[in-house]
Amino acid sequence: MERYKIIKEVGNGSFGVVWRALNKQNGEVVAIKKMKRKYYSWEECINLREVKSLRKMNHPNIVKLKEVVRENDILYFVFGNQGSW
Repeated sequence: MERYKIIKEVGNGSFGVVWRALNKQNGEVVAIKKMKRKYYSWEECINLREVKSLRKMNHPNIVKLKEVVRENDILYFVFGNQGSW
């Protein structure tokens, strides 16, 4: 997650915290969701219903999942292309 600089917290819910962040490589503004639960395997992460659904969806009213990152058993979703966060 060193590629991103956190700007501010956007929301906090039951399953995770969402931040507005800046991609240090290309300057793109993204949203990053950090899941509160720990995930101990990559297979466990990709089998989540949220990941399976977001990977398939492509609609202007639905935020686009750009990347899924697992670091130190913490799961992050990176969302982009949604105007200004």
